[in-house]
Amino acid sequence: MVITSAHIPAIVALIAGVLILVMPRLLNLVVAIYLICIGLIGLGVLRWFHL
Repeated sequence: MVITSAHIPAIVALIAGVLILVMPRLLNLVVAIYLICIGLIGLGVLRWFHL
């Protein structure tokens, strides 16, 4: 399976959802990290690192 940039937001969202279910107090941190990741993906910053 090849992970493309279209799959990354879905994977990040899945991980964030699981973390929030397991540890609800992490909600602020998980949401902040999720938003930062989506912003970096949207700007294409991850392509600079060849990810």
